[in-house]
Amino acid sequence: MSRPVNRIQAATVDGWWRRLGIGLCPPRCLACREPAPAGDDLCHACRTELPWNSSACPRCAVPLPDAGPPDTPCGACQRRPPPLQQAHAAFVYGAPLDRLLPRFKFHRDLAAGRLLADAMTERFAALPRPEALLAVPLHRARLRRRGYDQALELARPLARALRLPLLDGTLVRARATAPQSELDAASRRRNLRDAFEVRRGIALPEHVVLVDDVMTTGATLHAAARALRVAGVARVDAWVCARVP
Repeated sequence: MSRPVNRIQAATVDGWWRRLGIGLCPPRCLACREPAPAGDDLCHACRTELPWNSSACPRCAVPLPDAGPPDTPCGACQRRPPPLQQAHAAFVYGAPLDRLLPRFKFHRDLAAGRLLADAMTERFAALPRPEALLAVPLHRARLRRRGYDQALELARPLARALRLPLLDGTLVRARATAPQSELDAASRRRNLRDAFEVRRGIALPEHVVLVDDVMTTGATLHAAARALRVAGVARVDAWVCARVP
C-alpha cells in the first residue's frame, strides 16, 4: 500500500518557504508599520492601545462613563428611542482605528478589514443571536466607483464565523445620497430620508442585525432600520466596527 508522499512533502516544503518568507520580510504592524510578532497583524503597542468600546449605551453605542448603570440607555435614547433595539460597536473611533478603517474603507486594505472583522466577531459572539445579518449597502453608483462595499466585506466573515445567514441584496439604496461626512446631524437625517428599501417579494425574519463600519450620528443605520421595520421586521439591531464619540 503506497503512502501519500505528496501530502508529507507539501507540508515540509510549505513550512520551509513560510519560515524563509518571515525571515526575509518580517511581519509589520498594519497600523504603524513597526515590526509585529509572527502571526499577528498588530505590534504590541498598537494592540494594547486598541480603543475597545467597553462601556456604552445599548441603544446607540455611544461611549458612556464606566460608573453608569449597566444596560441603561443614554439620556438621548431615553428621550427619543431610536428604531434600533440594540446597537453595539467593537471600538471607539480613535487611534489606531483612525488609520486602519480609512485604509480599509477607501484603499481596499483587505488585511485591515480581516483584522477588524475578527475583532467584531470576538466582541459580538455572545450577543443575542439574530436570524440573519444584512450589510448596510452602498448605492450602485458609489459601488462602481469604489469597487467594493466595505460593510459587506465585514459582514461576510462575521456571518461565516458566527454561522448566521447573510442576506446580501435584500436591502438596497433606493437613491444616491450626498456623502454623510460632509453634513451636520440634521442634514444627515434629511439626506437619508427614504434612501433605503427592501426588495419586493423577499420574506424577512423577525430579528436581523445591520452591519456597518462606522456609526457617527446613527442616521444611516436608523434609515436602514426604518425600511426594514416597514417591511415587517420586528427587531433590528446594529453591529458596527467603531462608534464616533
